Amino acid sequence: MRSVAVLALAACAPKQRENFDVPEAPAAPDPPPERAEADALWEKRADRDRLTEALAKYEIALSADATDRHVGERLTRGWYFLGDAYETEDAARIADWDQSIAWGKRCLAINPQISGLLAKGDETDATAVRAATIEDVPCLFWTATALGRWSRLKGPAATLAHVATVKAYIARVDELDPDFYYRAADRYWGVYYATIPSFAGKDLEKSKHYFDSALEHAPGFVETRVLLADYWAVEMKDRATFETSLDQVLAADENAVPEIRPEVLVEKKKAEALRAREDELFPK
Repeated sequence: MRSVAVLALAACAPKQRENFDVPEAPAAPDPPPERAEADALWEKRADRDRLTEALAKYEIALSADATDRHVGERLTRGWYFLGDAYETEDAARIADWDQSIAWGKRCLAINPQISGLLAKGDETDATAVRAATIEDVPCLFWTATALGRWSRLKGPAATLAHVATVKAYIARVDELDPDFYYRAADRYWGVYYATIPSFAGKDLEKSKHYFDSALEHAPGFVETRVLLADYWAVEMKDRATFETSLDQVLAADENAVPEIRPEVLVEKKKAEALRAREDELFPK
């Protein structure tokens, strides 16, 4: 069972480096050429090489204008996607998601209220997020997503150490823009309540409520169905929902929403992999 470890592990948990400071770099009067070049490459991120080229150019663009949230968000999301879509080894995923978290923190530091609160020394990432605005939502979500996945791979101690921050970030996304990225917060809570241990509040009914909400508002977003199958259906031992959800993903038109075609292709591969493990996940 996927779960959070005992409290005693927290003291030795792996730590994320603190980097909420924005380097001294003037805001460029016009975007550097690398920004547009990176945006063009981003559209081809279904190819790993094009994605890594885009990330390199985005890094140059952010060095020219450290206050460019668009670029900060793309670096955070891009490094997360690199680990999620292309890496097969845990060590490589950890490295990519560590990069995602680092860029996410820089992106959030563009908000002077967040960086100001943290500079005082008596605030945490989880408490300073109250200063986030709707402009911060993309970086909040992708940072939280990377931090959650990074923590899970690092182990129970890391999960316990960072879960409060992840939850705070997702809660703020939910407050500011509940429809962001096809009901991203609903998906998070659906997974969260399906996977936490019973003593911490595991609630499969609540999990299903959040998955249903995400599907009601964004029925065509296939990642929700993959997560529903992988987490809720497996925990509930509901093989019918598992099969139906994954079949819908596999039958989905990858070109229905062009801007997320690369992500849809990744989710189809995940659905295929889960289908291949069906007998293992639902033993007779």
